[in-house]
Amino acid sequence: MSELSAGQRHFLSQQKRHRRIVSVSRVLILLSFLFIWEFTANVGIIDSFIFSSPSKIALCFWGMLIDKSIFLHIGVTLYETILSFILVIAISILMAVALWFSPKLSEILDPYLVVLNSLPKSALAPLLIVWLGANTTTIIVAGMSVAIFGSILNLYTSFTTVDPEKIKLIYTLHGSKYHALTKVVIPSSIPAIISTMKVNIGLCLVGVIIGEFLAARNGLGYLIIYASQTFIRVGEMIV
Repeated sequence: MSELSAGQRHFLSQQKRHRRIVSVSRVLILLSFLFIWEFTANVGIIDSFIFSSPSKIALCFWGMLIDKSIFLHIGVTLYETILSFILVIAISILMAVALWFSPKLSEILDPYLVVLNSLPKSALAPLLIVWLGANTTTIIVAGMSVAIFGSILNLYTSFTTVDPEKIKLIYTLHGSKYHALTKVVIPSSIPAIISTMKVNIGLCLVGVIIGEFLAARNGLGYLIIYASQTFIRVGEMIV
């Protein structure tokens, strides 16, 4: 293997320096935020009873680690988030494929998907409780409702913007629509699918937290709403 040229070594050095600067800057921003928060809480610029402080949060978290109560709540929220995320991705891909296979169906459903995607999802949570009851199913559906309609629209848009010349080549070689989907459309849409998954995991977490605000006895959303209503430290709650 030939040795790297001076230009290549310089380029690699610049890339390493860039990554180092980015990493250090991220850490410094986080530490600066925590320092300012702690300082303003200690000197009374902000009310530490209302806004708390990093040190109090760390002590509370440590207390919940010792009594192991935090693991229950994290586990419940994580389970609900992952399950809703998996369902969103599976249903979104299936729906996008169905819409791509049937242009007529996509024209019929397009306005409904746009309207459903624009609905305030937090307002749906009380209705879901009435329809499904205050249980885990409601929380999972709440997590799905935040992400699923936008996910379907994004994936379908990605499917329809694939290079038409590649699809035409499949048909020229006597391929079917199924071959066009599996050989061109889905492989070309992998970046869009991954990007959608990255967005959906956060959206599903938000939806699950909203659902836990109203319909849970465990989970991080339950901890947040309980502490905000009673104004006691989460670490002192009876779990």
